[in-house]
Amino acid sequence: MTNTSIFEQGLPKTVANHVPLSPLTFIERSASIYPDYPAVVHGSTRRTWGETWSRCRRLASALKQRGIQPGQTVAAMLPNVPAMFEVHFGVPLAGCVLNTLNIRLDAEAISYMLGHGEAKAILVDPEFADVIQQAVAKLEHKPLIIDVADVEFLGDTQGIGEIEYEALLQEGDAEFAYQLPADEWDAISLNYTSGTTGKPKGVVYHHRGAYLNAVSNIMEWAMPHHPIYLWTLPMFHCNGWCFPWTIAANAGVNICLRKVDPKKIMQLITAEKVTHFSGAPIILNGLVNLPADDKCEFDHPVKVTTAGAAPPASVIAGVEKLGIDVTHVYGLTEVYGPVTVCAWRESWDELSLEARAKIKARQGVRYHMLEALCVADPLTMEPVPKDGQTIGEILMRGNNVMKGYLKNAEATEQALEGGWYHTGDLAVWHPDGYIEIKDRSKDIIISGGENISTIEVEDAIYGHPAVEEAAVVAKPDEKWGETPCAFVKLKVGYGEVSEADIIAHCREHLAGYKVPRMVIFSDLPKTSTGKIQKFVLREEAKQHQ
Repeated sequence: MTNTSIFEQGLPKTVANHVPLSPLTFIERSASIYPDYPAVVHGSTRRTWGETWSRCRRLASALKQRGIQPGQTVAAMLPNVPAMFEVHFGVPLAGCVLNTLNIRLDAEAISYMLGHGEAKAILVDPEFADVIQQAVAKLEHKPLIIDVADVEFLGDTQGIGEIEYEALLQEGDAEFAYQLPADEWDAISLNYTSGTTGKPKGVVYHHRGAYLNAVSNIMEWAMPHHPIYLWTLPMFHCNGWCFPWTIAANAGVNICLRKVDPKKIMQLITAEKVTHFSGAPIILNGLVNLPADDKCEFDHPVKVTTAGAAPPASVIAGVEKLGIDVTHVYGLTEVYGPVTVCAWRESWDELSLEARAKIKARQGVRYHMLEALCVADPLTMEPVPKDGQTIGEILMRGNNVMKGYLKNAEATEQALEGGWYHTGDLAVWHPDGYIEIKDRSKDIIISGGENISTIEVEDAIYGHPAVEEAAVVAKPDEKWGETPCAFVKLKVGYGEVSEADIIAHCREHLAGYKVPRMVIFSDLPKTSTGKIQKFVLREEAKQHQ
């Protein structure tokens, strides 16, 4: 006989009391309550929440009429323009999965992602028409190409697609009878991340995780209603850290910016009364290093969250001198973007600016919506002492951990082994419970907030006929956080080969931001088993300026 609690008797889940969580409900709510409030600003374009909601439903309807089925992938190769915000709602409203592509990638990488994700359609900004044409040409099954014109783009605007975005919206129904996901575990988006194997892995997000991380963004930042958010963070990166859904939940204003420009950022903060923005330390560094004439004084509170390569304390201090309050967060693509925050304590207000900045450089404590966070021995899974000295791996658990890697059960199982998500990042645990990253067990380089696989760069270098051995490591960089530094051993008797020759060769095979900024010719240190000792090379790279 089963012992059933009285609280399980006659109390079933019904549609009245149990609804799958989805961030799609956020935009419906804001549009119904604040239809006339501003939602999107892009140059002279200004749209309300009511207008934006109608456009998202039109997009969902049009995709369905074009034969795109629920569960299929729709990709976007777009900068931070209004359409990029709209696809975060329109695509999943059609029951489809959104794949936002890194606009800095080359055709080969994009082609792989489109093929691996089985994209049925792709939205393309004219700036990236050439690379998409090259990428699609490599595919056996061609997706529907949708051009997205932008009056703010001053280059060649000739389309490559079957239809332009605004015309596509006209095919759709503004009253489209969309459906929320039947299960909150359903996929909402697909984000590719560089891995140590060199092949991008497709990280699958579900509706529940996107919902919870979007809400967490509001809580961790104490974000008020109707914030004015400047899109300095790429929306292609972890779905803009879930901020499209966050801003919809809070009925804020999305100030679009198709290209990061520190001077333009300052101007927009002043002109649009921007209250919040996000980005990698390179964005902060750009603001700090602006000429005095380009800096502005703000008469309203401005906050920024930063993540990526750990920001130097000097950069944090410099930004706060400008009157911008910095919050340091940390996360990975596999956890929907940021999931830890250097939560501030009032007692730290009494410290000097430099001391406060040093504390803010820590990765901090878990978000409200992250169930658990620890620093542990990666082999025994035992937590390390909270002594600020002992190094272990950062492990995470919770609803905002990915579903897994698309078509890669082995990698998924490995990443989630032992009931934890293994970040591969090495950190110490301070006595107050705050974590601080000390190294990366993965050799991924984070440059300007974007991941670079060292193996991919090494493979390109090995393609040069003069190269016998190559290893690539991260070199600290004040502007980008980190940049690739290559160590190369040349073949005996090959002839004269310069640093410029290797860099030029890499430019032919890699996206620009992946090309090494420095090449050092030397023998490579190895272990007794012949493995290159990258930790030695990282230390050497730090010595070269």
